[in-house]
Amino acid sequence: MTDRHDAGRRPAWLPIAGLASLAVLLVAIGVVAGSAWSPGSRDDVKAMSATDIGFAQDMSAHHDQALLMARTILAAPDVDPTIRGLADQLVVAQSAESATMRGWLQFFELPLTSDSPMSWMSHDDPHAHGHSSGAMPDTPLMPGMASTDELGRLATLRGDEAEKLFLQLMIRHHRGGLEMAQAAYNDDRSGSATKQLALNMLGDQGNEIGQMSMLLKERGAEPLPT
Repeated sequence: MTDRHDAGRRPAWLPIAGLASLAVLLVAIGVVAGSAWSPGSRDDVKAMSATDIGFAQDMSAHHDQALLMARTILAAPDVDPTIRGLADQLVVAQSAESATMRGWLQFFELPLTSDSPMSWMSHDDPHAHGHSSGAMPDTPLMPGMASTDELGRLATLRGDEAEKLFLQLMIRHHRGGLEMAQAAYNDDRSGSATKQLALNMLGDQGNEIGQMSMLLKERGAEPLPT
């Protein structure tokens, strides 16, 4: 009898190589997409507010970790084809969103990363996630982010154990992303492009959380606390 994991075995580089090529294309598309932000000139940097800039910088970095986790599970041995399909889906979707946000920043010649992560989100909420000089070195600055230890553990696992941890980390990661997207959508300073992208994320990642929660339950595990 064929094991469910055997059916999903394939060279780990195949999906990653194809998706890497797609990601390069998406970055190029993202730069062009930046020109659609405003009918004004590139000198009109005010077309992106502090919220627009901070959201694009921080959510791109947030997506980077999701991509790392997805590629880690794609490289893990004996992983269920359903989980591989989910990881492939995440890589494509989040690569496209990152390309869009970084395209905005590149078009307006703005830094791709922030010197003060999450400051755009915590400007009026002292309890919101953000940079804290008292934080421990391994404490994530953004909601839902996995720690270095968690990422290292994921890279050592295989099969069911890798699937469970991947789903747990990604559900928590998505919930953090939803928190950021909701804040950007609700912020009066957000431009229409930011609001639309945030709204798309709320729908897409909300659906993916439901899918991942079902897969995690099938494996007899519970989500991590947020």
